Amino acid sequence: MRRGEYLDERIPDLAGLIEEYFGPITGTETHDGVELHVVGEPDNPTFDRVLAGEAEYASKKNTLIVHFEERDPAELIASGEVDAAEEAVELKNDFLEEVTGRDAEARRDSMKRAVEDDPDHDFD
Repeated sequence: MRRGEYLDERIPDLAGLIEEYFGPITGTETHDGVELHVVGEPDNPTFDRVLAGEAEYASKKNTLIVHFEERDPAELIASGEVDAAEEAVELKNDFLEEVTGRDAEARRDSMKRAVEDDPDHDFD
């Protein structure tokens, strides 16, 4: 997200957006103290499960947490669901762009800068 933007302001109904992109929310799970929405039977057969939610941090912006559990690509090819795999890539990118306001290239560049700026990361 851009400076001055907050997740809950950009996306007031995160649960609704998750359902719009991936299918009905079937429950919640807590990971590292963060309650995540679970889509146990996603609409796209590429995904086994999708977990997504908002993590709140003191003195920082809230952050989107998302985890995609996907089927084995060989299994998708064998079952003739290659088109679903292509659609899954679009779904993930479109969802992340809508939530963050940044396209895949901008998110990738941001991650590169974060790694390069990490003093604990050794590039040798």
